[in-house]
Amino acid sequence: MGGRRVALLEVDGLTVHFPVRKGLLRQVAGLIHAVDDVTFAVDAAEVVGLVGESGCGKSTLARTIVGLERPTAGKIRFAGQTVADQTRRQSLAYRRRVQMVFQDPVDSLNPRKSIFRTLRRPLAIHHIVPPSEYEREAARLLETVGLTPAARLLQRYPHQFSGGQRQRVGIARALAVRPDLLIADEPVSALDISIRAQILKLLKQLQAELSLAYLFITHDLGVVRSLAERVLVMYLGQIVEEAETDDLFDHPRHPYTIALQCSSPEPDPLRARRLDKAVLVGDLPSPTNPPHGCRFRTRCPIAQAICETDPPWLPISPGHFSRCHFASELDPGAVQAALRNQPVGVQTA
Repeated sequence: MGGRRVALLEVDGLTVHFPVRKGLLRQVAGLIHAVDDVTFAVDAAEVVGLVGESGCGKSTLARTIVGLERPTAGKIRFAGQTVADQTRRQSLAYRRRVQMVFQDPVDSLNPRKSIFRTLRRPLAIHHIVPPSEYEREAARLLETVGLTPAARLLQRYPHQFSGGQRQRVGIARALAVRPDLLIADEPVSALDISIRAQILKLLKQLQAELSLAYLFITHDLGVVRSLAERVLVMYLGQIVEEAETDDLFDHPRHPYTIALQCSSPEPDPLRARRLDKAVLVGDLPSPTNPPHGCRFRTRCPIAQAICETDPPWLPISPGHFSRCHFASELDPGAVQAALRNQPVGVQTA
């Protein structure tokens, strides 16, 4: 996907399909195309945003990178080493260097374990500090994520914390093994707006202080613009556009990216009332039977006959790529107008 510096994480042609089983014999009746031929890279200490609607494959992609799902095809390389070829020791080292912060801290934290036991486990598995230092290190981790007084909080359980505090514990657990890459899967979407701002500020601070690389997954373009250096736009299992953050927002070159920008909430209520918002109509197609050719064509307001063929991955400018037949000549204003003129509930062919 274009000229890159030496990357920390490289994802090459990654494909993840899940079988659909039916009947008493649970025979395979089809495939869910969760991720299809995805290629991108994340550099050391870089923040890359991954955006798209719910159901487009973002979480499956993240879970596959950290080893919670098995890829159907493609390769994942970390620091030049292919993950699938790793020995047991190398695999353990990879899991230490790549950590994940999950969307819902209620589900990701064991309600039967105290915060100290939650933080102690990764310290012990990866031999981060000697056993005599577990409690001190656990307290340090809580202080790092802004939870004080740490010594008193270590013996509490997840239900004794607020949602924002639980998410801080989840971040502390990920940081316990001193990773190089943090994959954050919608880490603020389940939180109130005020708490969301605090967690985002914390993530920014940690990234700067610890030189962490982030793959930040969200459907909120405002969050991405404030945090990411580069953005990947995902639709129905495929990356459809990639660019530096300012370039993507100022010069989008895929109709889906434009539609996402148009549907993004406007924080100023007075300005929101004045705007003639363009809305993307129709539902995301089923991943068991994705459209042939351009996958966005069934909802695209400017789709033409050529869109029934696979669009190329077109270079627009250095570091900016789009999977659209019309990317080089796309007029964002015309796409917005076409979106406004679409009858609600009617999809294009």
